[in-house]
Amino acid sequence: MNKNIVIIGGGPAGMEAASQLMLLGYSPIIIEKTSALGGHLARWDRLFPDRGSAKGLLDELFVKLNGANIFYDSDIVSINRLNDSYNIILSNGITVIAQAVLIATGFNLFDARKKEEYGYGIYNKVITNADLEAYFKNGSDERIDESGIKRIGFVHCVGSRDEKACNRQCSKVCCITALKQAIELKEKFPESVIYCFYMDLRLFGRKYEDIYLSAQKDFGIRFIRGRVSEASEDIDGNVVIKAEDTLTGKPLKVTLDLLVLMAGMSANPDANRLAGMLSLAIDSDGFLQSYDNVAYIHRSKKKGIFYAGTCTGPKTLPETLSEARSAALDIHNYLKNSDYGG
Repeated sequence: MNKNIVIIGGGPAGMEAASQLMLLGYSPIIIEKTSALGGHLARWDRLFPDRGSAKGLLDELFVKLNGANIFYDSDIVSINRLNDSYNIILSNGITVIAQAVLIATGFNLFDARKKEEYGYGIYNKVITNADLEAYFKNGSDERIDESGIKRIGFVHCVGSRDEKACNRQCSKVCCITALKQAIELKEKFPESVIYCFYMDLRLFGRKYEDIYLSAQKDFGIRFIRGRVSEASEDIDGNVVIKAEDTLTGKPLKVTLDLLVLMAGMSANPDANRLAGMLSLAIDSDGFLQSYDNVAYIHRSKKKGIFYAGTCTGPKTLPETLSEARSAALDIHNYLKNSDYGG
């Protein structure tokens, strides 16, 4: 095909969309701001619900890109609408003319330091879900004393469903990720006691409820409905948290050897910067606003601009990959029919 398609973002959405477009006969161009593909997936160890290898999936996605055009360490300097295409200037000086653009810039992990009451970046034994996953992947973290792990706490909804954090949306994957990680820690430290502090559990996916029941029955993980109000550090360097069990109405004070904050998804500033260049709509939650939230979530209201993945809101990995395939087909139809699209 002699029509250029530029994909901005080399995470799972961008990779899957590119491979599907290649099957359709195109030679898409992936623009990735870092030196490697994969996005957040490249930093993950195991995936829910079956705890499959994140690297295994990433390798599968990468193999399908054999022969693809990829610009690494490249950012968008400017992007302008021409008659029937877009003029894109990259930070490396290259200019690309594209008939269609797919934005797949993904999400940012909420900065847990903004929730100062939990002590991330202040207390040594407070980490995030991403830190814990890196520990599983790499095998070490100086903040985790493997010889002294007896009590572990998980705090759900850190930076999600939080008006003060300016993130009202549910991040969709935090509950099931907490269950996965709690089970993995229990397997690694079988004598430990693990608590999950939650507002309410949102386990909508297939097998998710089974994992929750197994976490309770098979692994003895304790679920406490109630927000953690604050964390502090005792003289021994352990984390002391205060919370309320809203089911019993009793206050709690628990000393932990490790506190894990389930940081949620936030809008990526890179997507918002592109939105400014192209006059794209941004929704109230900070994510890009798609054509609609039912049939065309992968399409913008600007002709020739398409979306895939979490640039339009929190999604699971299967949803992201499915949306990338749908976007690729939509782009194909758009390019075949000049009057197609909004």
